[in-house]
Amino acid sequence: MKAILGTVIVFGSLLGGYLPHGSFGILIQPLEVLIICGGALGAYVIANPGWVVKAGFSKGFGLAKPHHVNKELFMELLGLMFKIFNKARREGLMSIESDVEEPHSSELFNSAPKVVADHHAVDFICDYLRLMISGASNPYQLEDLMILEMDTHHHEALMPSAAVGKVAEALPAFGIVAAVLGIVITMSYLDAGPMEIAHHMSVALIGTFLGILVAYGVVAPISSELANRAEMEGAFYNVIKTCLMANLNGYAPQIAVEFGRKAIPGNERPSFMEVDEFLQTQK
Repeated sequence: MKAILGTVIVFGSLLGGYLPHGSFGILIQPLEVLIICGGALGAYVIANPGWVVKAGFSKGFGLAKPHHVNKELFMELLGLMFKIFNKARREGLMSIESDVEEPHSSELFNSAPKVVADHHAVDFICDYLRLMISGASNPYQLEDLMILEMDTHHHEALMPSAAVGKVAEALPAFGIVAAVLGIVITMSYLDAGPMEIAHHMSVALIGTFLGILVAYGVVAPISSELANRAEMEGAFYNVIKTCLMANLNGYAPQIAVEFGRKAIPGNERPSFMEVDEFLQTQK
């Protein structure tokens, strides 16, 4: 919704300032759009792996929806971590083995449906719980391994944003290409009247205008928001790591969850009382 609102503001301001003095029709130049957007799209496809191309489109269109990493998701995660740690503390680590091996059929995991919907996060949780069950209890080695995996995941999560950002950088240049082609076409009309030449010059300049507008009014903001969402996903994994490490270091379930709460970004972090009241319902 925020992305849609921002786009409406950009184009509403532009048209609101232009239309009292100009013609809307001259702005509609499908061939200029074909040259600029087609060229940028082709360069995007050439420059990136297939999965990045696909992710750029899917995540870009996904900006129309609120991001799934929010306060409710963090609360669910803390509740899930508490339940897992509580069960392991009361019944032993082996008691959660079946939950870890088949999380999607586990009553424990299915109590947090928003977390389970993120299969990467579920795999991350289960992989390290499995290692802990198997006897990997050195906290330093496990933490180093988590950091390595998180860095790899974060790098991959940022790749679509970086790729879209490169498109934003290239679009003004493709706008110039379209403008140059427009000037070339205009040269063939030098024997026409002034109004005909002026029309073709206007069309040529629209190329530069569209390249800059699409770059800085649409594509660059999309790239920035994709990066923001990747950072929030990174924060989500950091909360998982913090909870797991606190539990591995011997802290009680509620204390381990509190460690995780403190790792949540401030704008999404629930208060201590909110988490405490929520955990009371999870016991």
